[in-house]
Amino acid sequence: MQQSTNDALRRRCGWALSLVALVFSSWTMAADEAASIKHGEYLAHAGDCAACHTAPNGELYAGGLKMTTPVGAIYSSNITPDQKNGIGRYTLADFTQALRKGIAKDGRHLYPAMPYPAFSKISDSDIGDLYQYFMHGVPAVGRENQQSDIAFPLNMRWPLAVWNRLFLDKGRYQSDPQKSAEWNRGAYLVQGLGHCGACHTPRGIAFEEKALDQHDAAYLSGGTLEGWHAANLRGDLRSGLGTWSVDDISQFLQTGHTANTAAFGSMVAVIQDSIQHLNDGDRHAIAVYLKSLPESGREPKPQYNAQTYQALSRGDVLQRGAQTYLDNCAGCHLTTGKGEKNAFPQLAQNPVITSDDPSSLLQVILRGSRAPLTQQSPTGLTMPGFAERLNDPQIADLANFIRNGWGNQAPQVSISQVREMRKLTEPVKR
Repeated sequence: MQQSTNDALRRRCGWALSLVALVFSSWTMAADEAASIKHGEYLAHAGDCAACHTAPNGELYAGGLKMTTPVGAIYSSNITPDQKNGIGRYTLADFTQALRKGIAKDGRHLYPAMPYPAFSKISDSDIGDLYQYFMHGVPAVGRENQQSDIAFPLNMRWPLAVWNRLFLDKGRYQSDPQKSAEWNRGAYLVQGLGHCGACHTPRGIAFEEKALDQHDAAYLSGGTLEGWHAANLRGDLRSGLGTWSVDDISQFLQTGHTANTAAFGSMVAVIQDSIQHLNDGDRHAIAVYLKSLPESGREPKPQYNAQTYQALSRGDVLQRGAQTYLDNCAGCHLTTGKGEKNAFPQLAQNPVITSDDPSSLLQVILRGSRAPLTQQSPTGLTMPGFAERLNDPQIADLANFIRNGWGNQAPQVSISQVREMRKLTEPVKR
Protein backbone atom coordinates (compact mmCIF):
# COMPACT_ATOMS: atom_id res chain seq x y z
CA MET A 1 0.00 0.00 0.00
CA GLN A 2 2.81 2.35 0.94
CA GLN A 3 4.62 1.51 -2.30
CA SER A 4 1.53 2.39 -4.38
CA THR A 5 1.18 5.72 -2.59
CA ASN A 6 4.86 6.54 -3.22
CA ASP A 7 4.53 5.63 -6.92
CA ALA A 8 1.50 7.90 -7.24
CA LEU A 9 3.33 10.77 -5.60
CA ARG A 10 6.31 10.27 -7.88
CA ARG A 11 4.05 10.32 -10.95
CA ARG A 12 2.32 13.48 -9.79
CA CYS A 13 5.65 15.15 -9.06
CA GLY A 14 6.91 14.09 -12.45
CA TRP A 15 3.85 15.57 -14.17
CA ALA A 16 4.22 18.78 -12.17
CA LEU A 17 7.90 19.09 -13.05
CA SER A 18 7.15 18.40 -16.69
CA LEU A 19 4.49 21.09 -16.67
CA VAL A 20 6.85 23.57 -15.02
CA ALA A 21 9.57 22.70 -17.55
CA LEU A 22 7.13 23.14 -20.43
CA VAL A 23 5.95 26.52 -19.11
CA PHE A 24 9.54 27.63 -18.50
CA SER A 25 10.58 26.44 -21.97
CA SER A 26 7.68 28.31 -23.60
CA TRP A 27 8.48 31.44 -21.62
CA THR A 28 12.16 31.20 -22.58
CA MET A 29 11.29 30.72 -26.26
CA ALA A 30 8.92 33.68 -26.19
CA ALA A 31 11.56 35.83 -24.47
CA ASP A 32 14.19 34.75 -27.01
CA GLU A 33 11.86 35.56 -29.91
CA ALA A 34 11.03 38.97 -28.45
CA ALA A 35 14.74 39.71 -28.01
CA SER A 36 15.42 38.60 -31.58
CA ILE A 37 12.67 40.87 -32.93
CA LYS A 38 13.95 43.78 -30.87
CA HIS A 39 17.51 43.26 -32.08
CA GLY A 40 16.22 42.91 -35.63
CA GLU A 41 14.56 46.31 -35.31
CA TYR A 42 17.89 47.76 -34.18
CA LEU A 43 19.62 46.16 -37.17
CA ALA A 44 16.96 47.55 -39.53
CA HIS A 45 17.83 51.01 -38.20
CA ALA A 46 21.52 50.26 -38.74
CA GLY A 47 20.76 49.17 -42.31
CA ASP A 48 18.52 52.21 -42.90
CA CYS A 49 15.97 49.93 -44.55
CA ALA A 50 13.18 52.48 -44.17
CA ALA A 51 15.00 55.08 -46.27
CA CYS A 52 14.60 53.13 -49.50
CA HIS A 53 11.56 51.01 -48.75
CA THR A 54 9.25 53.82 -47.60
CA ALA A 55 7.83 56.28 -50.13
CA PRO A 56 7.26 59.94 -49.19
CA ASN A 57 4.15 60.03 -46.97
CA GLY A 58 3.86 56.26 -47.46
CA GLU A 59 3.50 53.46 -44.93
CA LEU A 60 6.63 52.07 -43.32
CA TYR A 61 8.47 49.51 -45.48
CA ALA A 62 5.63 49.38 -48.05
CA GLY A 63 7.97 50.44 -50.89
CA GLY A 64 7.28 52.74 -53.80
CA LEU A 65 10.25 55.11 -53.47
CA LYS A 66 11.39 56.28 -56.90
CA MET A 67 15.10 55.88 -57.59
CA THR A 68 16.68 57.30 -60.71
CA THR A 69 19.26 55.23 -62.59
CA PRO A 70 21.14 55.95 -65.84
CA VAL A 71 18.68 53.73 -67.74
CA GLY A 72 15.40 54.78 -66.10
CA ALA A 73 13.59 54.90 -62.78
CA ILE A 74 13.02 51.93 -60.49
CA TYR A 75 10.77 51.74 -57.43
CA SER A 76 11.57 50.09 -54.13
CA SER A 77 9.62 46.98 -53.20
CA ASN A 78 7.17 46.23 -50.41
CA ILE A 79 9.07 44.40 -47.65
CA THR A 80 6.24 44.17 -45.11
CA PRO A 81 4.98 40.64 -44.28
CA ASP A 82 1.98 40.99 -46.59
CA GLN A 83 1.31 37.58 -48.16
CA LYS A 84 0.51 38.91 -51.65
CA ASN A 85 2.56 42.04 -52.25
CA GLY A 86 5.23 41.85 -49.56
CA ILE A 87 7.61 39.18 -48.28
CA GLY A 88 5.11 37.30 -46.13
CA ARG A 89 5.74 34.04 -48.00
CA TYR A 90 9.53 34.30 -47.72
CA THR A 91 11.36 31.65 -45.73
CA LEU A 92 14.56 32.54 -43.91
CA ALA A 93 16.46 31.01 -46.84
CA ASP A 94 14.52 33.20 -49.30
CA PHE A 95 15.19 36.28 -47.18
CA THR A 96 18.89 35.45 -46.94
CA GLN A 97 19.16 34.93 -50.68
CA ALA A 98 17.58 38.32 -51.37
CA LEU A 99 19.88 40.12 -48.94
CA ARG A 100 23.12 38.41 -49.90
CA LYS A 101 22.67 37.53 -53.57
CA GLY A 102 20.05 39.98 -54.81
CA ILE A 103 17.63 37.23 -55.89
CA ALA A 104 13.92 37.40 -54.99
CA LYS A 105 11.83 34.38 -53.97
CA ASP A 106 10.46 34.03 -57.50
CA GLY A 107 14.00 33.95 -58.96
CA ARG A 108 14.06 37.53 -60.26
CA HIS A 109 17.41 39.29 -59.98
CA LEU A 110 17.17 42.54 -58.03
CA TYR A 111 18.77 45.70 -59.34
CA PRO A 112 21.98 46.60 -57.48
CA ALA A 113 20.28 49.74 -56.19
CA MET A 114 19.47 47.16 -53.49
CA PRO A 115 22.87 47.10 -51.75
CA TYR A 116 23.19 43.33 -51.59
CA PRO A 117 26.95 43.48 -52.37
CA ALA A 118 27.27 45.09 -48.92
CA PHE A 119 24.59 42.99 -47.24
CA SER A 120 26.45 39.84 -48.30
CA LYS A 121 28.80 40.61 -45.40
CA ILE A 122 26.04 40.41 -42.75
CA SER A 123 26.37 37.53 -40.28
CA ASP A 124 23.91 34.62 -40.17
CA SER A 125 22.67 35.58 -36.71
CA ASP A 126 21.97 39.17 -37.73
CA ILE A 127 20.12 38.06 -40.84
CA GLY A 128 18.05 35.73 -38.65
CA ASP A 129 17.11 38.60 -36.34
CA LEU A 130 16.26 40.87 -39.26
CA TYR A 131 13.99 38.14 -40.61
CA GLN A 132 12.22 37.81 -37.26
CA TYR A 133 11.67 41.57 -37.13
CA PHE A 134 10.25 41.90 -40.63
CA MET A 135 8.03 38.86 -40.21
CA HIS A 136 6.74 39.52 -36.69
CA GLY A 137 7.55 43.13 -35.81
CA VAL A 138 6.33 44.99 -38.91
CA PRO A 139 2.64 45.45 -39.81
CA ALA A 140 1.62 43.94 -43.16
CA VAL A 141 0.68 46.49 -45.83
CA GLY A 142 -1.04 45.43 -49.06
CA ARG A 143 0.52 48.08 -51.30
CA GLU A 144 1.22 46.69 -54.78
CA ASN A 145 4.74 46.92 -56.14
CA GLN A 146 5.34 49.35 -58.96
CA GLN A 147 7.06 48.28 -62.16
CA SER A 148 10.20 50.08 -63.26
CA ASP A 149 10.23 52.73 -65.97
CA ILE A 150 13.16 51.04 -67.71
CA ALA A 151 12.28 50.29 -71.33
CA PHE A 152 12.85 47.03 -73.21
CA PRO A 153 15.41 45.54 -73.71
CA LEU A 154 17.25 47.22 -70.82
CA ASN A 155 14.59 46.01 -68.40
CA MET A 156 15.58 42.36 -68.88
CA ARG A 157 16.97 40.91 -65.67
CA TRP A 158 19.19 38.10 -66.92
CA PRO A 159 22.27 40.35 -67.45
CA LEU A 160 22.23 40.92 -63.69
CA ALA A 161 23.36 37.32 -63.22
CA VAL A 162 26.46 38.20 -65.22
CA TRP A 163 26.84 41.40 -63.18
CA ASN A 164 26.79 39.33 -59.99
CA ARG A 165 29.48 36.98 -61.27
CA LEU A 166 31.68 39.95 -62.09
CA PHE A 167 31.15 42.19 -59.08
CA LEU A 168 29.47 40.37 -56.18
CA ASP A 169 31.73 39.31 -53.32
CA LYS A 170 29.72 36.62 -51.51
CA GLY A 171 31.97 36.31 -48.46
CA ARG A 172 30.88 37.22 -44.92
CA TYR A 173 32.76 39.94 -43.09
CA GLN A 174 36.02 38.57 -41.74
CA SER A 175 37.48 40.20 -38.64
CA ASP A 176 41.01 41.55 -38.90
CA PRO A 177 43.00 40.07 -35.99
CA GLN A 178 45.49 42.92 -36.26
CA LYS A 179 42.77 45.44 -35.39
CA SER A 180 40.79 46.10 -32.21
CA ALA A 181 37.32 44.72 -31.55
CA GLU A 182 35.97 48.27 -31.81
CA TRP A 183 37.60 48.81 -35.22
CA ASN A 184 36.19 45.50 -36.47
CA ARG A 185 32.72 46.38 -35.21
CA GLY A 186 32.90 49.69 -37.05
CA ALA A 187 34.18 48.02 -40.21
CA TYR A 188 31.34 45.45 -40.06
CA LEU A 189 28.71 48.17 -39.74
CA VAL A 190 30.18 50.44 -42.43
CA GLN A 191 30.92 47.73 -44.99
CA GLY A 192 27.84 45.61 -44.33
CA LEU A 193 24.63 46.80 -42.70
CA GLY A 194 25.38 50.51 -43.09
CA HIS A 195 26.31 50.00 -46.79
CA CYS A 196 28.06 53.37 -46.71
CA GLY A 197 29.93 52.54 -49.91
CA ALA A 198 26.66 52.46 -51.87
CA CYS A 199 26.69 56.26 -51.87
CA HIS A 200 30.18 57.27 -50.79
CA THR A 201 32.20 55.08 -53.21
CA PRO A 202 32.51 56.00 -56.90
CA ARG A 203 30.87 53.63 -59.37
CA GLY A 204 32.16 52.17 -62.57
CA ILE A 205 30.65 51.96 -66.03
CA ALA A 206 28.47 49.00 -65.00
CA PHE A 207 27.20 50.87 -61.92
CA GLU A 208 29.39 48.72 -59.69
CA GLU A 209 31.10 50.12 -56.62
CA LYS A 210 34.76 50.46 -57.49
CA ALA A 211 35.82 49.09 -54.10
CA LEU A 212 34.13 47.24 -51.23
CA ASP A 213 36.56 47.74 -48.33
CA GLN A 214 39.52 49.74 -47.08
CA HIS A 215 42.10 47.79 -49.08
CA ASP A 216 41.38 49.98 -52.12
CA ALA A 217 41.91 53.76 -52.00
CA ALA A 218 38.70 54.28 -54.00
CA TYR A 219 36.61 52.96 -51.10
CA LEU A 220 34.51 55.77 -49.54
CA SER A 221 36.40 58.38 -51.57
CA GLY A 222 33.13 60.02 -52.64
CA GLY A 223 30.42 59.26 -55.18
CA THR A 224 27.64 61.03 -57.08
CA LEU A 225 24.09 59.66 -57.32
CA GLU A 226 20.86 61.33 -58.43
CA GLY A 227 22.48 64.76 -58.55
CA TRP A 228 24.06 64.62 -55.08
CA HIS A 229 27.73 64.15 -54.32
CA ALA A 230 28.23 61.96 -51.25
CA ALA A 231 31.33 63.22 -49.50
CA ASN A 232 34.75 61.64 -49.32
CA LEU A 233 34.95 59.82 -45.96
CA ARG A 234 38.67 59.09 -46.07
CA GLY A 235 41.48 61.04 -44.45
CA ASP A 236 41.97 63.61 -47.19
CA LEU A 237 42.63 67.03 -45.68
CA ARG A 238 40.76 69.18 -48.20
CA SER A 239 37.97 66.94 -49.47
CA GLY A 240 37.63 64.30 -46.74
CA LEU A 241 37.60 63.82 -42.99
CA GLY A 242 41.27 64.54 -42.44
CA THR A 243 40.58 67.50 -40.16
CA TRP A 244 37.79 65.73 -38.22
CA SER A 245 38.40 63.93 -34.92
CA VAL A 246 36.78 60.65 -33.87
CA ASP A 247 34.54 62.66 -31.54
CA ASP A 248 33.53 64.99 -34.41
CA ILE A 249 32.45 62.01 -36.51
CA SER A 250 30.62 60.38 -33.61
CA GLN A 251 28.79 63.63 -32.80
CA PHE A 252 27.81 64.08 -36.45
CA LEU A 253 26.36 60.57 -36.56
CA GLN A 254 24.25 61.26 -33.47
CA THR A 255 23.08 64.82 -34.09
CA GLY A 256 23.56 65.48 -37.80
CA HIS A 257 26.03 68.26 -37.20
CA THR A 258 29.35 69.24 -35.66
CA ALA A 259 30.25 72.68 -34.43
CA ASN A 260 31.06 73.70 -38.02
CA THR A 261 29.04 71.56 -40.42
CA ALA A 262 25.65 69.90 -40.88
CA ALA A 263 24.09 67.00 -42.76
CA PHE A 264 22.33 67.69 -46.05
CA GLY A 265 20.55 65.81 -48.83
CA SER A 266 19.83 62.13 -48.23
CA MET A 267 22.20 62.13 -45.26
CA VAL A 268 19.52 64.02 -43.33
CA ALA A 269 17.26 60.97 -43.49
CA VAL A 270 20.16 58.62 -42.74
CA ILE A 271 20.91 60.48 -39.51
CA GLN A 272 17.27 61.06 -38.60
CA ASP A 273 15.86 57.61 -39.32
CA SER A 274 18.89 55.40 -38.88
CA ILE A 275 22.17 56.29 -37.21
CA GLN A 276 20.83 58.38 -34.35
CA HIS A 277 19.08 55.22 -33.13
CA LEU A 278 22.34 53.29 -32.76
CA ASN A 279 23.96 53.04 -29.36
CA ASP A 280 26.95 55.18 -28.44
CA GLY A 281 29.33 52.24 -28.76
CA ASP A 282 28.35 51.46 -32.35
CA ARG A 283 28.51 55.10 -33.44
CA HIS A 284 31.94 55.43 -31.86
CA ALA A 285 33.09 52.21 -33.55
CA ILE A 286 31.99 53.58 -36.93
CA ALA A 287 33.93 56.79 -36.21
CA VAL A 288 37.05 54.82 -35.23
CA TYR A 289 36.90 52.82 -38.45
CA LEU A 290 36.33 55.85 -40.69
CA LYS A 291 39.10 57.80 -39.00
CA SER A 292 41.49 54.92 -39.72
CA LEU A 293 41.08 55.27 -43.50
CA PRO A 294 44.11 56.99 -45.02
CA GLU A 295 43.87 59.77 -47.55
CA SER A 296 43.15 58.71 -51.12
CA GLY A 297 45.46 61.38 -52.54
CA ARG A 298 47.95 63.98 -51.43
CA GLU A 299 46.21 67.21 -50.47
CA PRO A 300 47.63 70.25 -48.65
CA LYS A 301 46.03 71.17 -45.37
CA PRO A 302 43.46 73.91 -46.01
CA GLN A 303 44.35 77.31 -44.60
CA TYR A 304 41.96 80.13 -43.80
CA ASN A 305 42.54 83.35 -45.74
CA ALA A 306 40.97 86.53 -44.34
CA GLN A 307 41.07 88.51 -47.60
CA THR A 308 37.49 87.59 -48.53
CA TYR A 309 36.24 88.64 -45.09
CA GLN A 310 38.17 91.91 -45.25
CA ALA A 311 36.82 92.75 -48.71
CA LEU A 312 33.22 92.06 -47.68
CA SER A 313 33.65 94.06 -44.46
CA ARG A 314 34.71 97.20 -46.30
CA GLY A 315 31.93 96.84 -48.86
CA ASP A 316 34.14 95.65 -51.70
CA VAL A 317 31.78 93.58 -53.85
CA LEU A 318 33.59 93.86 -57.17
CA GLN A 319 34.25 90.13 -57.26
CA ARG A 320 31.51 88.25 -59.12
CA GLY A 321 29.10 86.63 -56.70
CA ALA A 322 30.14 88.82 -53.73
CA GLN A 323 27.00 90.99 -53.72
CA THR A 324 24.79 87.93 -54.15
CA TYR A 325 26.53 86.36 -51.16
CA LEU A 326 26.00 89.43 -49.00
CA ASP A 327 22.34 89.66 -49.97
CA ASN A 328 21.44 86.00 -49.48
CA CYS A 329 24.02 84.12 -47.41
CA ALA A 330 26.01 86.36 -45.08
CA GLY A 331 23.18 86.67 -42.54
CA CYS A 332 23.69 83.04 -41.49
CA HIS A 333 27.13 82.06 -42.79
CA LEU A 334 28.66 85.47 -41.95
CA THR A 335 31.17 87.53 -43.89
CA THR A 336 33.90 85.44 -42.26
CA GLY A 337 32.49 82.31 -43.95
CA LYS A 338 32.69 80.60 -40.56
CA GLY A 339 28.94 80.41 -39.89
CA GLU A 340 27.42 80.04 -36.44
CA LYS A 341 28.71 77.12 -34.39
CA ASN A 342 26.22 74.28 -33.94
CA ALA A 343 23.71 76.12 -36.13
CA PHE A 344 24.79 77.37 -39.58
CA PRO A 345 27.60 75.48 -41.33
CA GLN A 346 31.01 76.91 -41.95
CA LEU A 347 31.74 77.51 -45.64
CA ALA A 348 35.46 78.10 -45.26
CA GLN A 349 37.45 74.87 -45.62
CA ASN A 350 34.26 72.82 -45.73
CA PRO A 351 34.89 69.57 -47.71
CA VAL A 352 31.42 69.78 -49.28
CA ILE A 353 32.30 73.23 -50.65
CA THR A 354 35.81 72.38 -51.85
CA SER A 355 34.98 69.03 -53.44
CA ASP A 356 35.89 68.73 -57.11
CA ASP A 357 32.25 67.78 -57.73
CA PRO A 358 29.99 70.79 -56.99
CA SER A 359 26.72 68.84 -57.25
CA SER A 360 25.77 68.95 -53.58
CA LEU A 361 26.57 72.64 -53.19
CA LEU A 362 24.43 73.48 -56.22
CA GLN A 363 21.59 71.29 -54.95
CA VAL A 364 21.62 72.99 -51.56
CA ILE A 365 21.64 76.47 -53.12
CA LEU A 366 18.80 75.59 -55.48
CA ARG A 367 16.50 73.57 -53.24
CA GLY A 368 17.60 74.47 -49.72
CA SER A 369 18.25 72.08 -46.89
CA ARG A 370 17.00 71.03 -43.48
CA ALA A 371 18.95 69.75 -40.50
CA PRO A 372 17.96 66.31 -39.17
CA LEU A 373 15.40 66.09 -36.39
CA THR A 374 17.16 64.17 -33.64
CA GLN A 375 16.78 63.64 -29.92
CA GLN A 376 19.87 65.76 -29.34
CA SER A 377 18.93 68.44 -31.91
CA PRO A 378 15.14 68.63 -32.25
CA THR A 379 14.90 72.05 -33.90
CA GLY A 380 15.59 71.07 -37.53
CA LEU A 381 16.92 74.42 -38.75
CA THR A 382 16.02 75.06 -42.39
CA MET A 383 17.86 76.83 -45.17
CA PRO A 384 15.61 78.20 -47.95
CA GLY A 385 16.21 77.33 -51.58
CA PHE A 386 17.05 80.00 -54.15
CA ALA A 387 15.90 78.30 -57.34
CA GLU A 388 13.21 80.93 -57.93
CA ARG A 389 15.08 83.91 -56.55
CA LEU A 390 18.36 83.50 -58.44
CA ASN A 391 18.95 82.71 -62.12
CA ASP A 392 21.56 80.28 -63.41
CA PRO A 393 24.38 82.85 -63.95
CA GLN A 394 23.82 84.26 -60.46
CA ILE A 395 23.97 80.80 -58.88
CA ALA A 396 27.13 79.94 -60.83
CA ASP A 397 28.79 83.18 -59.67
CA LEU A 398 27.67 82.57 -56.08
CA ALA A 399 28.97 79.01 -56.07
CA ASN A 400 32.32 80.10 -57.49
CA PHE A 401 32.60 82.91 -54.94
CA ILE A 402 32.02 80.44 -52.10
CA ARG A 403 34.27 77.74 -53.58
CA ASN A 404 37.18 80.15 -53.88
CA GLY A 405 36.70 82.45 -50.90
CA TRP A 406 38.37 82.41 -47.46
CA GLY A 407 41.20 80.22 -48.76
CA ASN A 408 38.96 77.66 -50.47
CA GLN A 409 40.32 76.31 -53.73
CA ALA A 410 37.96 74.43 -56.02
CA PRO A 411 37.31 74.17 -59.78
CA GLN A 412 34.99 76.67 -61.41
CA VAL A 413 31.27 75.95 -61.78
CA SER A 414 29.74 76.60 -65.19
CA ILE A 415 26.30 77.97 -65.99
CA SER A 416 25.54 74.75 -67.87
CA GLN A 417 26.23 72.74 -64.71
CA VAL A 418 23.71 74.85 -62.82
CA ARG A 419 21.20 74.46 -65.64
CA GLU A 420 21.52 70.66 -65.59
CA MET A 421 21.26 70.55 -61.80
CA ARG A 422 18.14 72.69 -61.84
CA LYS A 423 16.39 69.96 -63.85
CA LEU A 424 16.85 67.55 -60.94
CA THR A 425 15.77 69.97 -58.27
CA GLU A 426 12.65 70.00 -56.13
CA PRO A 427 12.38 72.30 -53.08
CA VAL A 428 12.99 70.78 -49.66
CA LYS A 429 9.77 70.39 -47.65
CA ARG A 430 9.82 72.36 -44.40
